[in-house]
Amino acid sequence: MKRSKFLYKAVSVLFLIVGLGIVAVPIWYMVSTAFKPQTMVFEMPPQLWPIPSTLKNFVKAVTTDHFLLYFWNSVKVAFSATILTVLVSSMLAYAFARLTFPFKENLFYILLLGMMVPPVMLIIPQFIISHNLNLYNNLWGLILVYITMNISMQTFLLRGVFENVPRDLEEAAMIDGASPFTIFSQIILPLSGPGLAVVVINSFLYSWEEFTWANVNIADSANRTLPIGIALFQSEHLTEWGQVFSASLIALVPVIIIFLLFQRYFVQGISTTGIKG
Repeated sequence: MKRSKFLYKAVSVLFLIVGLGIVAVPIWYMVSTAFKPQTMVFEMPPQLWPIPSTLKNFVKAVTTDHFLLYFWNSVKVAFSATILTVLVSSMLAYAFARLTFPFKENLFYILLLGMMVPPVMLIIPQFIISHNLNLYNNLWGLILVYITMNISMQTFLLRGVFENVPRDLEEAAMIDGASPFTIFSQIILPLSGPGLAVVVINSFLYSWEEFTWANVNIADSANRTLPIGIALFQSEHLTEWGQVFSASLIALVPVIIIFLLFQRYFVQGISTTGIKG
């Protein structure tokens, strides 16, 4: 019995080490390449850490092709889309979780159809709508599409969270004369912090790293976002991989900040977002 437990733990540790390697090796390669001169990028065998290392790739990445402008555009798009997604999806989730109205379940299932359609299939209709509404080559054309692409999933997650909030609190507030909006803003939302943290992180990651729609909808260089800017470092004849990876590391900074701000809610939120069994 003890031997079988030991083998089970040994195999589990082995799988964890292999999984860690699969995740960590590409990240380490990206970090080390960001500090390599171009002449050392394809050196065989590759060094674990470049000697000598250089910061020139970071300097070139920041000072080349309006990188800081692209970074700022991504900040505006990601934060705007995240705030509006949380606002709209939370109100929809509250309506589906707490309010009673005709065809509620049918409407909810129709909303969930948005989770079943691959985003690539919607590029053409999105482009037509964007052009007709004068949103082509406009940051709002990105923000509104990112909101619509996120609403279904985030509403689904938050509905499960809101349904777990005790109804006794809501009934007590209604007896005291609280309106549905007061209950939503002062009771439901404050008690749903972990679920909201998951929605914030999911929405921000999608809006921050999305490339396909941004590449289709943005034509003017002044409105490009960071994923497009990083792609511009790759050319037909020569790719400065040191600049590509250094720019990618810079792009990770806001993601890490968002995760650190919400990390204490994140693990708890993973266990609370879902359907009650």
